[in-house]
Amino acid sequence: SPPQALSMNELQEITDDISKLTIAHEIVLNSDFKLQAASFSSKSLENQVKETLHKAFWDSLEEQLSASPPDYTRAIQLLQEIKEALLSLLLPRHNQLRRQIEEALDVELIRQEAEHGALDIHGLTMYILGTMARLCAPVRDEEIRGLQSLTDPAQLLREIFRVLGLMKMDMLNFTIQSLRTHLQDHTVQYEQKKFQELLDKLPNSLDHTREWLRKAAAEVSASSSQPPPHPAVSGSPAAHSPGAVSNSRTVPSLTSVLNRGYANLLCWEPGQKKYPETLFMDQARLQEVQAQVNQLTIIAAVLLVTSGMCGSTLCGSPGFVARLKRVTKVLLEGLSCTRYEEALEDISNQVLQEVSRTLSQLGCAAFTADKCASLKGQIKSIADKDNAVRHVIEQRIHSFLSLFISPDGQNSQKDFPKGLDPIQEELLEVGRRFGSVIHHNRQVFGPYYSGILKTVLLPDAEPDS
Repeated sequence: SPPQALSMNELQEITDDISKLTIAHEIVLNSDFKLQAASFSSKSLENQVKETLHKAFWDSLEEQLSASPPDYTRAIQLLQEIKEALLSLLLPRHNQLRRQIEEALDVELIRQEAEHGALDIHGLTMYILGTMARLCAPVRDEEIRGLQSLTDPAQLLREIFRVLGLMKMDMLNFTIQSLRTHLQDHTVQYEQKKFQELLDKLPNSLDHTREWLRKAAAEVSASSSQPPPHPAVSGSPAAHSPGAVSNSRTVPSLTSVLNRGYANLLCWEPGQKKYPETLFMDQARLQEVQAQVNQLTIIAAVLLVTSGMCGSTLCGSPGFVARLKRVTKVLLEGLSCTRYEEALEDISNQVLQEVSRTLSQLGCAAFTADKCASLKGQIKSIADKDNAVRHVIEQRIHSFLSLFISPDGQNSQKDFPKGLDPIQEELLEVGRRFGSVIHHNRQVFGPYYSGILKTVLLPDAEPDS
């Protein structure tokens, strides 16, 4: 059906749903996730408006408090907001402190004192600072101590308001950490519910997911004439129709196709095809994994080429391989794969320097000019995606990481591929991160993938209940 125009309210609802879904997803998958205060570019319109309004408010406050007699209109408004902020930081067990705050910051009483010229603004701010010191996280202790040295009441109220905002953010993040385990138990159902609500509002919005799975199905069918049958589709011939996987006598299993799709994310070509909608929230995470895999491939290839040229005596020298690995990693840091050629030029020079230095320390003869040129040429040739050494290592790494995306997500060091020992620690960490994202994605979107794959693999079959 043709796309329907959405009203502003509908667009806002969809935006809100996506925001809620993304936050819940981040809390569960990102152990370092923290809410942060919104920030705008210093030159943005939003920041200019914000700065103008804030300056007008604080300038007005300073003017009122400097008047003779002082005008406490804005100060009382601030004290009301400060009181609400303090109360929001309390835990249910803080009953006595709650009563103390209610009494000490009784806004009606404060207003009466101001009208009769008896308001002790300094005493109130000192009480507020003392209460903040009782409630704040240790990281805020120094900031609150710094506020006690301020003598200008307008500046002090402004800083109290700022630090209270930070304390509220601290409390929110503490709550998130406390609830993370509970959220992990319920987020699958929550994400499925929210995603379905989005699909109801935006029909036909799984086109990229469908294309991603169709491509994976075609690859699995082409790679084997007899792949393992899946119970749901075993014995059913593939239909010969446009878009269906029909070049194999046996229909590939849903699991094998999905695993191939996940594995293809490790070699995704940015900008050339759209990410599956079901993986949008993890795109940055998966692209970071992909970048790390590319970097580890180059590091392992450099070390393998060097060890093949230098032999066991040199490579067995204490710290030699570790130094090569470190310098290679540093020179690759932050580079896209399109810049590997220039990086490998520098890496080859550094490798030759390290080889020369270590040979000298061991009392061995230096490499001949031809051997140096050969080693440098072999290292530089790793920039070519079709380089044999790079290709073999890439296949081994991808094969190893594919073990992390099985439904049970099991793996062990006995599965570790030969020749990649120098990058074992990093590769295991990448595998765990990759497996964590995929495991969660499979749990949340498995029912959608199953429905899509059945139409791709068996387009003429009767739909299941």
